Amino acid sequence: MCATLAAPIWIAPDALFDGQRLRQGMALAVTGARTGDLRARAQVPADARLVKVAGTVCAGFLDLQVNGGGDALLNNDQSVTTLARMAAAHRRFGTVGILPTVITDAPEVLERAVEAALAAQGSQGLLGLHIEGPHISVARRGTHLAQYVRPFEPQTLAHIQRLRAAEIFVKITLAPESTTPAQVAQIVETGAVVSIGHSDATAEQVRALLDAGASCFTHLFNAMSPMLNRAAGVTGAGINSAAYVGIICDGHHVADEMLGLAIRARPVPGRMFLVSDAMSTVGGSPSFTLYGQHLHLEAGRLVNAEGSLAGAHITMAEGLARLIKNVGIAPEQALDMAISAPARLLGRDALASPCARALEDVLLLATDWSVTPLATALTEII
Repeated sequence: MCATLAAPIWIAPDALFDGQRLRQGMALAVTGARTGDLRARAQVPADARLVKVAGTVCAGFLDLQVNGGGDALLNNDQSVTTLARMAAAHRRFGTVGILPTVITDAPEVLERAVEAALAAQGSQGLLGLHIEGPHISVARRGTHLAQYVRPFEPQTLAHIQRLRAAEIFVKITLAPESTTPAQVAQIVETGAVVSIGHSDATAEQVRALLDAGASCFTHLFNAMSPMLNRAAGVTGAGINSAAYVGIICDGHHVADEMLGLAIRARPVPGRMFLVSDAMSTVGGSPSFTLYGQHLHLEAGRLVNAEGSLAGAHITMAEGLARLIKNVGIAPEQALDMAISAPARLLGRDALASPCARALEDVLLLATDWSVTPLATALTEII
């Protein structure tokens, strides 16, 4: 439940991430169930109530790749109820906005996912729709079922056009093997974000799609041709590009050393963002079915019957903590990856700021980077 403060107060945390910088000596106004202005503590009115809070205050996390949560999986049930359950499950862990993801499947599954996104427009925590496949490479399909992989088709463009006509954010992951530069240009014209992934393409093929307007890469290193000494592949092309790049930080999908290398190598700052790629096990039970196959958690990894990695079981909060503690990324940059970079890609910069927000959309991070909703923390302090 969100704390409601009848009289305005100013909270003074150890640090505050304002969406651009991690700052000390700041105070944030709170009135009712909303935050207000941000100013230096010395500028807070002398007669105002100032409450010191241990930890770092920031806006809630934004996750642009979420397959499921709370025992709900979009590929298994394309409904408004599923979307709401997914958003609620991730909110428990500090993620206040998710981009629900539907992966490669039968045409009617994508159609129902589009209808659900349209029906759920404006619901709390839903940022749009991520269409991951089916226009990908069979060779790099990962968990995606091969029988549903297919070349780009007019119906997909029609789905995107419907969503964009309703002003719903769309990100679509596709591969050069299944999509031409001309088709990418058509998609980009709608205002959708084209993300390159699940591809075994060469760097040259990737650059052709970037030239056509693709502006993102999906879960760097995973399900894409690797970076070799004489062939940059999708991985090398992504790292070297000015595009946005999503990455999973769970210690299973990408080695910490490789993750740190990629972050340091990017030519344009602020274009790397953290994703969970979470399945229904986040906030739910430890197993589920996808395409009729049983998947389960084993030592923190989601695996199929053969023991192969099959999806992710991590929250954005856990990914942020690992970025800082294991990979060695500075807290300011890590917070940018979990909050501000996703907000920029969405075209919604205000979501990166803790100012003028519902109190339930603002977090308090402890020194170990564990998460408490600011509303809960204030209820306990005041």
